[in-house]
Amino acid sequence: MKSQELFRDENGAVQERMDLAWNRIYDIQNEKNTSEPYREYFRTTAVSLLRTKQQIGLDVQSETLETLQEINRENYAELMPEQYETSYANPEYAVARLGKEYGAILSFLYTELRGCIRYARECRFMELTCFLELFIEIYNLFEEESDLTVSHVKKAIYYFYYDNCDILVPIRIREQYDPEWNASLEQILQADLEDLRYLYAYGLYISESELRTAEFLNRLPQEEIDAMAFTYTDGFREGFEIANIDLSKKKYVNIQYSVGQERIVRAAISQFRVLGLKPILYLPAVSRINQKQNRKQGILSTSPNRQFEYDHRLDEGIYLDRAFMERKLEVLAQSYESVKEYTDLFAGPAVMETFGETPFAPVAKRACISLSKKQQACSVEYTTQASKIANRFIRRDEYSFTIIAYPSPEIGEDFEEIFRETVKVNTLDKKRYRVIQEVLIEELNQAKSVKVKGIGANRTDIEVMMNEMEHPERETNFENCLADVNIPVGEVFTSPKLTGTEGVLNVSEVFLNDLKFVDLELHVKDGMIASYTCKNFESEEENIRFVRENLLQNHPTLPIGEFAIGTNTTAYVMANRYQIVYKLPILIVEKMGPHFAVGDTCYSYSEENRLFNPDGKEIVAKDNECSILRTQDETKAYFHCHTDITIPYDEIGSIVSVHADGMEVEIMKNGRFVLAGTEELNEPFDH
Repeated sequence: MKSQELFRDENGAVQERMDLAWNRIYDIQNEKNTSEPYREYFRTTAVSLLRTKQQIGLDVQSETLETLQEINRENYAELMPEQYETSYANPEYAVARLGKEYGAILSFLYTELRGCIRYARECRFMELTCFLELFIEIYNLFEEESDLTVSHVKKAIYYFYYDNCDILVPIRIREQYDPEWNASLEQILQADLEDLRYLYAYGLYISESELRTAEFLNRLPQEEIDAMAFTYTDGFREGFEIANIDLSKKKYVNIQYSVGQERIVRAAISQFRVLGLKPILYLPAVSRINQKQNRKQGILSTSPNRQFEYDHRLDEGIYLDRAFMERKLEVLAQSYESVKEYTDLFAGPAVMETFGETPFAPVAKRACISLSKKQQACSVEYTTQASKIANRFIRRDEYSFTIIAYPSPEIGEDFEEIFRETVKVNTLDKKRYRVIQEVLIEELNQAKSVKVKGIGANRTDIEVMMNEMEHPERETNFENCLADVNIPVGEVFTSPKLTGTEGVLNVSEVFLNDLKFVDLELHVKDGMIASYTCKNFESEEENIRFVRENLLQNHPTLPIGEFAIGTNTTAYVMANRYQIVYKLPILIVEKMGPHFAVGDTCYSYSEENRLFNPDGKEIVAKDNECSILRTQDETKAYFHCHTDITIPYDEIGSIVSVHADGMEVEIMKNGRFVLAGTEELNEPFDH
């Protein structure tokens, strides 16, 4: 939400164009220049856009809470599951009504035009006008139906994004790094947080979860709020200290949170200012050109319908080709250059997640837009090149981050109790874990490999090879993770050697990248994923496709980038007590058993930073056979994804450390720690 002052010039430049567009759309709602079923589609879309016009510059302080709630319901009603089945935003419905040729394309257009709600609320007339004119252009094509082909419509959409790339992409980059751009988001945090009208100032969907979270936090004493904020901000500070990065040279921190958590965020901002950091706040991207599948970043709220977001996760298939990719990369580099004064001083993101939603298992729809093999290759290449550009301006070895999570009321009737238990989990005694994890690391540093086997129905049977240390007396393969950047406490992890790492990784249910995977199975050969499947769908083809798109990120394969053993049995017992294991975020789940990350190592782009465990030993296992290729060809070294897959304790038959001489030392057996010096970790199981 850039202030009116900053928008004034560009709004003035497009005011006449925007007025003409609104007038034309007003006429379209009543015209009969197109045949059915397209006439109804354009009429419905025009009416929807004209409702959007009424929200330009909406001031929440001048409306009642009831009015704001009604506006919010109206904005998102058609996406709610009960109405989505008959919405043009649903590709399946659009194809059924408008035909196979045009249905998915017009559903894509309808979805993109929903972004006008955001542009109107924030008085961003440049973007608003661009999309209004796109709608009119497509409507004009359908007025001349006798000459119309699908290629005409696709071409119009393609050139819209190609031509407007230098408007839409730079705005998104500036949102993410210019602290003045969204100054009024910080103003929301300074509002009277007991007056819940402030929740509607974002323009996001507001559910009972956001309302109940805000009400709950409003009842807590300030000292509890300050303590929660300190856990988060001090973890951020510690990240710089551990990585030997000078925080005093930084000026900006990106704060990401969920609507309803504003009391904690307000306290965190005050604490960050003491550290010399100014907040940068932004909302999720609304145009496909700035989105990555169905993942969102920034200030988030409950999704009105995750199936809607999943249905449109690959909508760039409408316009993506090599020429567009090259154009977008060129604009991206220019965009970063334009904010270099901010990126040079960027300290990193500080993220507060929420958890508690029922794990989402999507329905596969053939009507949805998908990527061809060429487009998949383009998407992977774009991600690689875009990450390379971003790292040029924001070096990963010069910034840090922190991430913490709290429950949402969607977790159930025990929300407040679970929230307090989560606070305890987030603040467990680091010193106690440090000592126990040092014992664990001492044994693992003697291992040539580690064998992990499942129990019962879990088919995991994998041997993970360890890197060789030249000076084991002063070096370590495993990092002792103590709840700094990655809260809560409770894991030791390494970048394993790929050659010789082989076997099967299986999890009965796991929640990855906001999606539920059922009976996920990965076969690993020399540290690379050789084959994969799951049981989400009846069709094996759909299962393989689901894993490839949402876990492998369309890469043909990925390496095992991390092997870790989680030690936070307290979190595990809490999760089972409330039966929320599969509602927890990976941030906590990864501390509740051994886990494997597919993709890059934890040290990608910062391998040269010297890191030490609290005992003074230097962490040396930062590379694998893929990442080391950065010295020859960076494009072959990184995959630009890192997804943790955890096997819960009750699915673990054994974890065994195998020494070079063949001696085997048991670390876990039947879900319990058996290595001498780690037995204390089993105490929560007995209470």
